[in-house]
Amino acid sequence: MNSTRILGVGALVLGGLAVVAGSPRRTDSTPDVDALAREVTEEADHVTAVELASWIRDRKLSLRVVDIRDSADFEQYHIPRAERIPLANLVKTQFDTDETIVLYSGGGAHAAQAWVFLRAKGLNRVFFLRGGIEEWLDEVMNPQIPTNARAGEREYMDSVAVLSRYFGGIPREVDSLSPSLHKEHARPDSASWRASVARIRGKGC
Repeated sequence: MNSTRILGVGALVLGGLAVVAGSPRRTDSTPDVDALAREVTEEADHVTAVELASWIRDRKLSLRVVDIRDSADFEQYHIPRAERIPLANLVKTQFDTDETIVLYSGGGAHAAQAWVFLRAKGLNRVFFLRGGIEEWLDEVMNPQIPTNARAGEREYMDSVAVLSRYFGGIPREVDSLSPSLHKEHARPDSASWRASVARIRGKGC
């Protein structure tokens, strides 16, 4: 996730916090805005695609993955075990306090806003997928595995490759990580992307 996107998402989240803080309907149950701002600053508000994939594979208890995109995008492709809840309906949806909720959108910005809404409702175990569905496609379905990785890095990348194959992904060995190549592999109209979608649907995760 590049620095521009991080700054953009952070600004949206902090903007949402400002709205909550400045609402004329504030009550004693208004969330601690300073505490939420610290979570954003410390990056405790989001998970990576690899972390989410591990949670799904390992059947993490009380995990709830929520896709807030429109129905057409959801039907075209969605993360395994995800349910679709439009952003407008999110605050009206019942969530249990012991659930771990992971929200995602196209690129992360709307999911970051949704994070604010649910945290404002008093739900504490809420995260958003920092790069949205794009990050899932890049890092789980089409991860790049550098051939010249050092020992520790190689061990991690090998574990990512195993995780990718679990979801029907296509890990690719490359001489060095290339952002442009990375995006090419994740392009929705590519043959590899369609093959990944077919494999995931076959898994039934």
